[in-house]
Amino acid sequence: MPRIICIDYGGKRTGIAVTDPLQIIATGLTTINTNEMIPFLKDYFSKEPVERIIIGMPLNLDDTPTHATPLVEKAIKELNKHFPHIPVEEIDERFSSKMAKQAMLEMGMKKKQRRDKKIVDEIAATILLQEYMQQRG
Repeated sequence: MPRIICIDYGGKRTGIAVTDPLQIIATGLTTINTNEMIPFLKDYFSKEPVERIIIGMPLNLDDTPTHATPLVEKAIKELNKHFPHIPVEEIDERFSSKMAKQAMLEMGMKKKQRRDKKIVDEIAATILLQEYMQQRG
């Protein structure tokens, strides 16, 4: 069974999480520089079958776009251009970074680790993917 990949897209860094082949468990994969996303995904997709890309869509509490929404919309266009055979779905990413920081605190991570934005982005992508999988049932 192919995996599902989730992207927590950012201006500088992008967190990536994936499911296991049975699509039961979401696991953080890595955090990359955003400008390396397409080459990274091309390499990953050449090694692993992926059926769907999930990407966090930043919105304000009143469902209006944030300053980051246009960046994510542009990223979706790039994903569709480079991977037209893989559907891209948006998921509401409100609170994902806060939830990631809370999860890091609950895991007992030291303050220095919790300040590492790479770890936060990867955990945020994992949380988004878990939410997506729960919504699907």
